[in-house]
Amino acid sequence: MSCKPSLVPKATYTILGLTVLIYLLQIASMAILKGDDLPLMLDARVIDLIRSGQWWRFITPVFLHGLVTHIFFNMYAPLSIGSFLERHFGHGRFVLLYFLGAFAGNVFSFLLTVGYSVGASTALFGLVAAEVIFFYQNRKLFGSQAKQAVGNAVFISAGNLFIGLAPGIDNWGHVGGLLGGAIFAWFAVPRWEVVGICPVFIYRINVNSARSFWVQVWRSLFLERWLPGDYFQGKWLLEEELLNPLNKKRGNFAPRF
Repeated sequence: MSCKPSLVPKATYTILGLTVLIYLLQIASMAILKGDDLPLMLDARVIDLIRSGQWWRFITPVFLHGLVTHIFFNMYAPLSIGSFLERHFGHGRFVLLYFLGAFAGNVFSFLLTVGYSVGASTALFGLVAAEVIFFYQNRKLFGSQAKQAVGNAVFISAGNLFIGLAPGIDNWGHVGGLLGGAIFAWFAVPRWEVVGICPVFIYRINVNSARSFWVQVWRSLFLERWLPGDYFQGKWLLEEELLNPLNKKRGNFAPRF
């Protein structure tokens, strides 16, 4: 019997499917309009157009790509890292993380570069940063796996930032996505404790910390709304509810391990 989270990463698959669909629309647009990429023209991160009031361009570039290789590499990371994070963060928090990383990256790019840019790498760096924070804050739970995951993520981030120094690559977008994902994850990442022996155990959130307010916000906004049901074996509870006997009846509001 498996004790690992088995939540289906629906948001990850939806984002990947939507991104691929938009890329196909880009190709179709260039074929029909004789070289004009209409989605790119309408939604790329263009400084002058953002200053004129087209604020959606801080988000929409995450769905646009220039080449097949560009979209291939940008979709591989969400499939591997994103599916893992969504299983542990839940649908709602993962969606927020993805698009806040994209937004932060495009803001940095807007402030510190010229020209235009497209691509999901802003969001991807946010996911990498969130993975590092997740394993760091849950290092007691994951042990050596946490050290290995953090080391790999730091190496990948440093390598990609170095490659980003090459001309034509929007490295400030990468830096912004990395910082945006890290800041969000620091306050929003779930911190788990294992109680009992698999498969009869409980993952519980430790809210007795400086982040307790944010834990309550994410619970009220997303845990109870996005994460009901019988996805797992076991129970997923807030520590304050475990400690308060009056709240025992609320023990099954969240996913089960």
